[in-house]
Amino acid sequence: MPSAPDPSRHGAGDTGRPVVFRDVRPFGAARPVDLTVVDGLISDRAAPADAEVVEGGGRIALPTLVDAHIHPDKTTWGGPWESRRAAHSIEEFAAQDAELFRRQRRSVGERAYGLMAHAVTRGTRAMRAHADVAPAYGTAGVEGLAQARERLRHALDVQIVAFPQHGVVRAPGTARLLTDAARDGAVDLIGGIDPAGFDGAPEAQLDLVFDLADRYGVGLDLHLHERGAQGLTSLRRILDRTRALALHGRVTVSHVFCLADLPEAELAAVAADLRELDIALTTVAPSGSLVLPIAALTGHGVRVGLGSDGVRDSWSPFGDADMLHRAHQLGRVRDDRLDAELTACYLTGAHGGAEVLGLPRADLSPGSPADFLLVRGECVPQIVVDLPPRDLVVRGGRIVARDGALV
Repeated sequence: MPSAPDPSRHGAGDTGRPVVFRDVRPFGAARPVDLTVVDGLISDRAAPADAEVVEGGGRIALPTLVDAHIHPDKTTWGGPWESRRAAHSIEEFAAQDAELFRRQRRSVGERAYGLMAHAVTRGTRAMRAHADVAPAYGTAGVEGLAQARERLRHALDVQIVAFPQHGVVRAPGTARLLTDAARDGAVDLIGGIDPAGFDGAPEAQLDLVFDLADRYGVGLDLHLHERGAQGLTSLRRILDRTRALALHGRVTVSHVFCLADLPEAELAAVAADLRELDIALTTVAPSGSLVLPIAALTGHGVRVGLGSDGVRDSWSPFGDADMLHRAHQLGRVRDDRLDAELTACYLTGAHGGAEVLGLPRADLSPGSPADFLLVRGECVPQIVVDLPPRDLVVRGGRIVARDGALV
């Protein structure tokens, strides 16, 4: 199961001075207010006389965002340009991952820290980080992400997934690495990948990873790129195992391309099962044809989060770990035009991701974590479209980034 949120990392129990963020506009409200923070939480009480004061200057206050699916171990962020070769299958991309890993002069921990710190400065408060686990790397990815997480623990919650990018069955030795990671408590979740379409052994892969979740109390986050009937069959296998082992609330399925264009009635039936088992989904909004039907799924009570996926790795030269940018991309690929649609993009990145990771909503209401960002703008839809600089990023009532740099 994903590790429970650490209250001290949300500001709860913080013995520092209360803080008043003066003259801010929550969610773009017409009239500015003062946000008072006591013990890391938004308070509706009058500010104490000794409170620290931060001038907001009429900026909009928005919840910080949650990256529900990112691969920081693969990134070349902050390093020299890497020219990429053509690849046409997961196997070819995975082979290029290993080549790129061997060429890197910086450790996983250094590269991941640079990217994750950048994400904080852009307003990310938490992320679920996938680390490749395979004989080609051992557990270097898991260890590197753990190092980066520790360096940023004051500013960022991180759940680590041991992800078998090279397959569980087709890459001998991977099963042992996953088992060791789960048994030793090195990761919060165990991953999986296309059990039929890529690994070619759906029963064996799913039996293994579900057994690890059941035996060691870790969560599951399974990549499912399979489409059509094959993808639905794999998804049903996941549903069946979740039900049989009573792993309600501990399973996430990422990408889930097989749901992207499912007819309404069939989608409703699948969504009912997902809701019953409390299985969460994530999308990275790769295109209009592959993005999940978020509104329909959440309307059925399914938790859906948004993520960055890979960032400047062997798979793609694109990406920046900026979740506001990803909310913008979600709106673009869906051809959103209405204010409500654009606002929903932001809320998927903020509240949807928090629900997937099991974190409290940072919705600026009394009692919620004082995790928010301040930007200049007119309203939430305009911010999603224009992507203004994040002037301040606040974590538990304390400023952790200012003008694009960590404090």
